[in-house]
Amino acid sequence: MREFPFADPGVPDVRSPARFVWWLAARQWRTLVGGMFFGVVWMLAQAVMPALIGRAIDEGVAGGDTRALLGWAGALLVAGLVQAAAGVIRHRFAVANWLTASYRVIQLVGGRSAYVGAALPQQLSTGEVVSVGSSDLPHFGNVMDVTGRMAGAVVSFVVVAFILLDTSRTLGLVVLVGLPLLLVLIAPLLHPLQTRTMAQRERTGHLNSLATDIVGGLRVLRGIGGEQVFHARYARESQQVRDSGVRVGRMQSLLDALQVLLPGVFVVVVVWLSARSAVRGEITPGELVALYGYAAFLMLPLRTATEFANKAIRALVAARRFCTVWAVQPALTDPANPVDLPMTATLVDPESGLVVPPGRLTAVVTDNPDQGALIADRLGRYVDSSVTYGAVTLRAAARTQVRERILVSDASATVFAGPLRTAVDPWGRAAQYELSRALTAASAEDLLEALPEGWDSVVEERGRSLSGGQRQRVVLARALVAEPDVLVLVEPTSAVDAHTEARVAAGLAAHRKGRTTVVTTSSPLLLDRVDEVAFVVDGRVAATGTHHQLLQTDRRYRRAVTREDD
Repeated sequence: MREFPFADPGVPDVRSPARFVWWLAARQWRTLVGGMFFGVVWMLAQAVMPALIGRAIDEGVAGGDTRALLGWAGALLVAGLVQAAAGVIRHRFAVANWLTASYRVIQLVGGRSAYVGAALPQQLSTGEVVSVGSSDLPHFGNVMDVTGRMAGAVVSFVVVAFILLDTSRTLGLVVLVGLPLLLVLIAPLLHPLQTRTMAQRERTGHLNSLATDIVGGLRVLRGIGGEQVFHARYARESQQVRDSGVRVGRMQSLLDALQVLLPGVFVVVVVWLSARSAVRGEITPGELVALYGYAAFLMLPLRTATEFANKAIRALVAARRFCTVWAVQPALTDPANPVDLPMTATLVDPESGLVVPPGRLTAVVTDNPDQGALIADRLGRYVDSSVTYGAVTLRAAARTQVRERILVSDASATVFAGPLRTAVDPWGRAAQYELSRALTAASAEDLLEALPEGWDSVVEERGRSLSGGQRQRVVLARALVAEPDVLVLVEPTSAVDAHTEARVAAGLAAHRKGRTTVVTTSSPLLLDRVDEVAFVVDGRVAATGTHHQLLQTDRRYRRAVTREDD
């Protein structure tokens, strides 16, 4: 049994959509070959049945030979059992191929999203990425699923054609020429279907982006009375998606109708020719029955071939979108020869002049809130900068090591769905007392009393089941549980009341005592607990000292913290 996720999903070939689909198939060639083998056996077992029935009629019924009749009936039973067994195994391979391709793609999309990081939403909409990982996902699995049956269709068509040539040269040539001709007649519909499918895919991705934006800003929309405006816009966009879906459906229905009509005409022609041959005595009654069975059977390879073409088109459209996602490059890259960061050192931001001594709790107060977030991004190397940690610049170290050593947590960090225990400790490495200690330091122990099942209570996606203050404290507790060497907190108490904020300030100072911590804030309650305050004006550190010292010596600092007028 294969286990997911893959330890290594591989590096995809994204030079073209077709190359990516081929790469995807090559990564699971063993199960594909297994599916193709049993697909061939499954269809060949069906293909030989008309011949067995014809021989039973000619030798057993018309010839009056009971033993021959029983023998051919037994052969027919064996063929049926082989078909049933091969069909079951083929289906198992088909499901394995579908799951393997789908899970590999979604793992690649998730891994790429994590690798690219903040550059992804800057270059692609969230809805586009969601569409690749959801609505596009089945198309990759579908083309792998149908591959086994397609192999069986090709082999069985060749076998039946040779059987017919041996029975009647005319009928054999009709099959050999007629069936490919039917595919040629259907082929002109495939390109318009691909074009319309691509258009629908584009509109679906745009609609998903709009829905994501609306859900993300629902509270704001309600606050400003914008629900009706965005509802009307979403309704308009959804109707466009519906119209494009109808256009795809019309083309698909025409293709499906031709898949029934053309093979039906083909069967009529073959049966008519077979009947004329039987009347003239060129073929036996058993061969006539067999020829009719072959004509009916050949509808299956034809429909399988058109199904394969249809699913391949949809997979190529989905692959094109995947290649677009994969083409996004991270804003930051690792150096060719990364160096290791020191264990404990001073963190320095030359652009602002901020110096963060090791083992101390440092606060950053800015005259512009955006400056505080920008400094935090530089300290965590989320933007390129000249920040140094000891004698090493962060850009000279691998990003994974920077993330392990320096953790940046802001108030808008996402809370994922799942038990509260997982929301606080996504890694599952912390002991129970460590979880409780972090929750107490974040003044979030009231959550255990408010939630019915305590640590096992399920938190909804983005923490929607929590208040703004509760969600912010869960994010803080999660950052504290990680126990990084350097913790950078961006406005960690902006959504809590003063009483709770005082407890958070005391808990944070106690929890991080002796370890490097940076807090961007203008809260007097937090500032009163830090070891040092750096006051930033116009992007540069203008003054440093304790909170009380700066209140007495710097009027601009006093205005920024107390919001008082001159």
